[in-house]
Amino acid sequence: MENSTPLRTDASAISVRGAVKVYGAVRAVDGVDLEIGNGEVFGLIGHNGAGKSTLFKMMLGLVRATEGEIRVHGAPVHGRGFRAVRRGIGYLPENVVLYDNLSGNETLRYFARLKGASLAECAPALERVGLAHAAHRAVREYSKGMRQRLGFAQALLGSPRVLFLDEPTTGLDPEAIRDFYATLRELRGQGVTMILTSHILAELQERVDRLAILSAGRVQAVGSVQSLRERVDLPLRMEVPVGPANLVMRLSTARGRI
Repeated sequence: MENSTPLRTDASAISVRGAVKVYGAVRAVDGVDLEIGNGEVFGLIGHNGAGKSTLFKMMLGLVRATEGEIRVHGAPVHGRGFRAVRRGIGYLPENVVLYDNLSGNETLRYFARLKGASLAECAPALERVGLAHAAHRAVREYSKGMRQRLGFAQALLGSPRVLFLDEPTTGLDPEAIRDFYATLRELRGQGVTMILTSHILAELQERVDRLAILSAGRVQAVGSVQSLRERVDLPLRMEVPVGPANLVMRLSTARGRI
């Protein structure tokens, strides 16, 4: 959706003001300002090392900012009130690390207890990500794509109002990617705020309301794909594969018009 005016802070699910993260001589995040609205689907685009994952961890309160302020639903991420807010947050990291000796069902029950979610949610969550058939198999027997789906299932526990999804389709096959985005459409209809990262613009451009382009830890541009395309006059290229039969038909049609 096009949003030509800045979002008001009081309408924001997430507010980032002057966020900086320094590691030695490296400024991994360098003065980021963002406002993400309630119920918005927001994309962070950038190459590897652009600062996407670091910014994610800062917004989650996992990494403390060197400078600046970050609030989620009005609560500073390192303030006393953030503990309650965190219970309404789901997070899928880029690299999912799970206990290999636990089954899929045991893994979700473990995370449900950590999040204070009902254990009754575990079976439906596995069904939702297409892992019901592997619920009692050890995670060590899971493929990379299955582990990614299990990680997504744990992020959905507790009916989060904010979802952080870091490179969420890594390792997924085309069918699983289609199912993943179908789930996101359902969540969007429920008003869930979602922030997704990717280094591939084409994957997110039709699936987010707005996106921010990150490079060297800085936000280079923010807006809808259409507004960014118009602002920087990005070319639009279409590739249409043409088989031999279609090529002959097109040539015949062209000759008929001469």
